[in-house]
Amino acid sequence: MYAVIQSGGKQYRVSPGDLLSVEKLGGEVGDRITFEDVLLVGADEETQVGQPVVSGASVIGTIVDQARGDKIVVFKFKRRKMYRRKTGHRQYLTAVRIDEIKTAKPDEKNDQSTKAPDADSHKEVVSEGDPASENEE
Repeated sequence: MYAVIQSGGKQYRVSPGDLLSVEKLGGEVGDRITFEDVLLVGADEETQVGQPVVSGASVIGTIVDQARGDKIVVFKFKRRKMYRRKTGHRQYLTAVRIDEIKTAKPDEKNDQSTKAPDADSHKEVVSEGDPASENEE
């Protein structure tokens, strides 16, 4: 089973047991976190696609680490003008281990409407003493 979730403006494909690095989320190491923005849930036979999210579906994970990413060097340069600016950036990240994917349970009404009707429920009942049928003879 897998799911596509949205966090920090980005989309991630996750499965139970995956280790995911996302933009910083609030919480301490060991806290459980729930992702409610589930865009797609896929299983062996069927796939549920959200419009825009799958209602009732969620992904539960545990915060493993709060850290910072690698430094990105930003260098601005204009030739022949002696203009040079060098700055850097390190993004705050949260490492999350995906524990489980919960899907929406189908409604009882939908299950009953998709079942085949019983053969006994469609029998016609004809009374033997019907006066209209006696007059026709």
